[in-house]
Amino acid sequence: MHPFHLAFPVSSLESARSFYGGLLGCPEGRSSDAWIDFNLYGHQIVAHLAPEEAGHRRTSEVDGDAVPVRHFGVVLPMQEWESLASRLRDQGVRFIIEPHIRFKGEVGEQATMFFLDPSGNALEFKAFADPARLFAR
Repeated sequence: MHPFHLAFPVSSLESARSFYGGLLGCPEGRSSDAWIDFNLYGHQIVAHLAPEEAGHRRTSEVDGDAVPVRHFGVVLPMQEWESLASRLRDQGVRFIIEPHIRFKGEVGEQATMFFLDPSGNALEFKAFADPARLFAR
């Protein structure tokens, strides 16, 4: 699989550095006074200083949850997802959608959790018991 690149707005580079680098453990790459590259599980995400653009604004109903329309994250192996959920809980992260199993008993059954970065950007981390079901219909 090829790494993806995602650029997103933040209101503070220092809070982004603390959240992505510190809390999530993303190694930092290049940076300037306007942006910071992070390695998110092998993918390049770039926090750009643009306070007026940061934060999520709309939600969409998905399996009973109000899912932020604009969000990003990673599909992890189930054991890594469980470890991350536990670590985030231990660190006092406030979830906007608590870690749980969505679409129980259906083709798309998955573990999911949503939380916000300090700029209000929504992140979703998910896992499948059977990773081959990621794109199953």
